Amino acid sequence: MSYTSEQNPTDPDLQYDLRIAADDHGKRLDAVLAAHIPTLSRNRIQTLIKSGEVTVDGRKIVEPKHRVNEGWEIAITLPEPVDADPEAEAIPITVVFEDAHLIVVDKPAGLVVHPGAGNWTGTLVNALLHHCGDSLSGIGGVKRPGIVHRIDKDTSGLLVVAKSDEAHQGLAAQFADHGKTGPLERAYSALVWGAPQSLKGTINANLARSQANRQKIAVVKTSGRHAVTHWQVKERFGPAQDPSVAALVECRLETGRTHQIRVHMAHIGHPLIGDQDYGTGFKTKANRLPPHLKDRVERFSRQALHAGLLAFAHPVTGETLRFESPYPSDFNDLLSGFRHF
Repeated sequence: MSYTSEQNPTDPDLQYDLRIAADDHGKRLDAVLAAHIPTLSRNRIQTLIKSGEVTVDGRKIVEPKHRVNEGWEIAITLPEPVDADPEAEAIPITVVFEDAHLIVVDKPAGLVVHPGAGNWTGTLVNALLHHCGDSLSGIGGVKRPGIVHRIDKDTSGLLVVAKSDEAHQGLAAQFADHGKTGPLERAYSALVWGAPQSLKGTINANLARSQANRQKIAVVKTSGRHAVTHWQVKERFGPAQDPSVAALVECRLETGRTHQIRVHMAHIGHPLIGDQDYGTGFKTKANRLPPHLKDRVERFSRQALHAGLLAFAHPVTGETLRFESPYPSDFNDLLSGFRHF
């Protein structure tokens, strides 16, 4: 077996990638990993396996004594070490719904969800600690109390946070199930370059940390994490003779990977407008827009992505809760510009 690892000071993950060799065939997963990664104790490896941080050919294995097969591709992700407890901060937040068990917020673009390298303060978690006091669930870890899912810093929209351990367990189970057996729904509105020829489609492409830049995510043919995005064109924009300059697309997640929508849409040739990581190759498209629209696109300083729909079963009462968030002003202004092409 061989393994490689890379770490970036601003990267929240340390990734080990391994392939099972013939002489390790049939051995316990934890024993094999401990033998080949001397920097990790066997107890630490067992904890990582049980917490879902170890994948075999893209699927999670949560049993340390699981027997391995020759040729398996194994990936281990080490969460960022906890440096300090987050402190409560009086940061304004928009509360959509709240009870004793959970809180739903409408996150503005620019707000990081939880503390991490380079963002130890000023996050949604800091704001929630001030708003909720000691009621946040601690299952998510010291720096991620109550967090069961997240959206990127520069993505706006709806997020649910657990305030009790019972709620945290119930919500986490629903997000892990991806809505296959329950009412969980997540829908995002995205403004993308170009207009897909089809009205709808599905992107099924595994994702992993880019080997070229560990701060980015890339589509990979082998290993990585299973990722599925369903998309549907809602509007196409452009001159009457060619309405294919851009499109408003609704994306529904079947999985919830880091940067999933941004990477998947770029993968099919339709990156999000304003995406500085995955859409830079389309910057010149703005130069061919009418002056009024070119100015709006250049002033739009984030990826054009909004988490506008969130539905789930209340983890305690069982009631189906459904929330919709209107477009924030910057997204609405950009959309209006394209509608008046």
